[in-house]
Amino acid sequence: MLLTNCHVATLTGEEPYGLIADAAIKIEGGLITWVGASSQAPRSSEVTDLGGRLVTPGLIDCHTHLVFGGDRADEFEMRLNGASYEEIARAGGGILSTLTATRAATDAELLQGALVRLDALIAEGVTTVEVKSGYGLEAETELRMLRVARALEEHRDVTVRTSYLAAHAVPPEYVHRADAYLDEVVLPVMARGAQEGLIDAVDGFCEGIAFGPDQIERVFKAAKTLNLPVKLHAEQLSHQGGTALAARYGALSVDHLEYATAADASAMAQAGSVAVLLPGAFYTLGETQLPPVQAFRDHGVPMALATDCNPGSAPLTSLLLAMNMGCTLFRMTPEEALAGVTRYAAKALGRLDRGVIAAGNRADLAVWDVQKPAELAYRIGFNPLFKRIKGGVL
Repeated sequence: MLLTNCHVATLTGEEPYGLIADAAIKIEGGLITWVGASSQAPRSSEVTDLGGRLVTPGLIDCHTHLVFGGDRADEFEMRLNGASYEEIARAGGGILSTLTATRAATDAELLQGALVRLDALIAEGVTTVEVKSGYGLEAETELRMLRVARALEEHRDVTVRTSYLAAHAVPPEYVHRADAYLDEVVLPVMARGAQEGLIDAVDGFCEGIAFGPDQIERVFKAAKTLNLPVKLHAEQLSHQGGTALAARYGALSVDHLEYATAADASAMAQAGSVAVLLPGAFYTLGETQLPPVQAFRDHGVPMALATDCNPGSAPLTSLLLAMNMGCTLFRMTPEEALAGVTRYAAKALGRLDRGVIAAGNRADLAVWDVQKPAELAYRIGFNPLFKRIKGGVL
């Protein structure tokens, strides 16, 4: 297939957005085999005229919690009545509220709920999505969550990457016994999940209401023995030192990062870790501490954007809105926002075969009814997707 009469934001090269005006893209066997000016396009027996539309890499949501039970609309009201995130969590709400609903849900119920949320992302051009466990916090439910996440690929044409997040919170049966929870649940279930091929990466929540750096390091050490890459929720509500720890372990990404420092940015740059910014949670929680975007720029840390789709702090299923929020709340540029949901989101998942439009990469593309790439971050509540191409299939 040869796509013609389009503008292509390749996200490569020196030009803004890597933009090629009046371009063409050749696709064979699910891969991009050529991209360039239409005047130089190779011949093809199957030509698709895109009518002057914009083509970008397929979008990638690199941080979600799509699989969960129940909802937390009541906590939304609590926050608006003055309760903080930490107060809600300490009162038995937050992650622990979702734990109860998720444990009670059947696999079919978890799958159906996740598919509804996934469909919203697919409808905006998402072709790859990361899905975390972390709402079971006991062996069987954590494994069930991972199996349901894997099953999403059987029902939708999308690539799913799974992250094992049992170190998300301390469950009620282990209150004041966090280390015992790590020994008896987190570490052995990680080994089981790895053996079953359910885990692509290992994640954790390093925060005052979750786990400290020493405890997260135990999780990371176990992950390394299983040859699993790591990532981390860090510096979201306070500075606990999780970013520096993640950098020492060569983390694929460090996520949230509102309280990260310039020293953290330097450590991430040296480690090659991606900063995953989550403006949906920042917005929902009414936070005021901005992530150090300029420090990430100064140190050359790639910045990704994601929805953080979850029932509590980010009930967001629009990656386009996350792009707008990244620009309006965090002062990212529209080009940084688009790179953040394509090129650098792919890097945050360790998938370098996508996220840019270049020969040899997967033909995961999004075709938009817009003329300028900046329109994708500029509009609010508007979805200009014309076609999604997954593995070379329109």
